[in-house]
Amino acid sequence: MQDKNKIFSISGPEEFLKMALEVFQFQYVNNKTYRQFCRLLNKDPELVTSLEEIPFLPIEFFKNQQIISSEDPVEITFTSSGTTGSQTSKHPVTNLEIYRKSFRKGFNTFYGNIEEFAVLALLPSYLEREGSSLIYMVQDLIENSKNPHSGFYLNDLEALRKKLIQLDEKGHKVLLIGVSFALLDLVEKHPFHLRKTVVMETGGMKGRRKEMIRKELHQVLSDGFGVKKIHSEYGMTELLSQAYSRGDGVFDCPPWMKILVRDPEDALQILPKGKTGGLNIIDLANINSCSFIATQDLGKESEDGKMEILGRFDNSDIRGCNLMVL
Repeated sequence: MQDKNKIFSISGPEEFLKMALEVFQFQYVNNKTYRQFCRLLNKDPELVTSLEEIPFLPIEFFKNQQIISSEDPVEITFTSSGTTGSQTSKHPVTNLEIYRKSFRKGFNTFYGNIEEFAVLALLPSYLEREGSSLIYMVQDLIENSKNPHSGFYLNDLEALRKKLIQLDEKGHKVLLIGVSFALLDLVEKHPFHLRKTVVMETGGMKGRRKEMIRKELHQVLSDGFGVKKIHSEYGMTELLSQAYSRGDGVFDCPPWMKILVRDPEDALQILPKGKTGGLNIIDLANINSCSFIATQDLGKESEDGKMEILGRFDNSDIRGCNLMVL
């Protein structure tokens, strides 16, 4: 593809389909692992005419294969956190400008100009390691907010408490973005009554706390921060785009990203709206890796196209997807 930035000008479903098929053709030719996977499924790219027919690469492949569709040098490799002794995912990125454009435009689509916010980040488990795509994104948002109050907080919850209260009482617009366990730690020690603050969780207990369903988590955080809604960011190492929820755990995607729901018993079957299954993600910002990924997450799509994310598969492998061992 000559102009890879044109994915950011998509304006509707027909344009998305056209662009997705073009990206599929490009990645079939240029991504060796993805091409082998498609051939094992007997998928002829010339005969694929719908989103549902496109093969979705199991996300586990990012753990043991180099998923790349470009001959350009790798600028950065993002890595997942993983648990002790487990294999981590690696996402080589050959064009960081596409990632920056994706998360900047994505945030702006749902929240407006980042310069309107003071960005306070509570992401200890991510700050404590290298290679986090979330830290890269939030660092960029902090810098582009151009707000002297913006910054990261590692373990100093008392300093964060004072800053939140100070900014909120003065009427500043604040974005507090944090990993779930750290936000819970904060509200357990310091209850709030915030009025101008957007509280956004990025998910994850990281082994620090017992896992909670999103509804329960949001109720505890909502009560603790004194806000009506808890926002959420849905992203992962293997993606260069994010979906956002502005409350109730219902997510919207930017125009270059779409989520389909697959049958848990038949990974090649896409389910209709309202049915619960595994999440297949089309992220056209992944133009230089793979834009069609079968995740381990469970969810369902509502009639208006919004997405509810319900949890993860219990087993580590996605049933029906492990067709190729390389």
